[in-house]
Amino acid sequence: MDLELIFVLGCVVTAFSIPAIVSAFSDGRTPRYPALIILIGVVMISYAVNGRPGSFTFDTLPDVFAKVIGRYIG
Repeated sequence: MDLELIFVLGCVVTAFSIPAIVSAFSDGRTPRYPALIILIGVVMISYAVNGRPGSFTFDTLPDVFAKVIGRYIG
């Protein structure tokens, strides 16, 4: 897998786990699995950023997402 795909998947996994954490806190449960999923997403993002330093910034984030979606969907 290329680093851009790993970066985008890490961002998506992390973003999808946020509602699970909010739900766990509102129900008074410990968010064990959502915390683990966020950890996995952060590790994926860190791996991609360390693999290609300086390539993933907030300015290039939409371009990276568009490139990955265009490559694998279109």
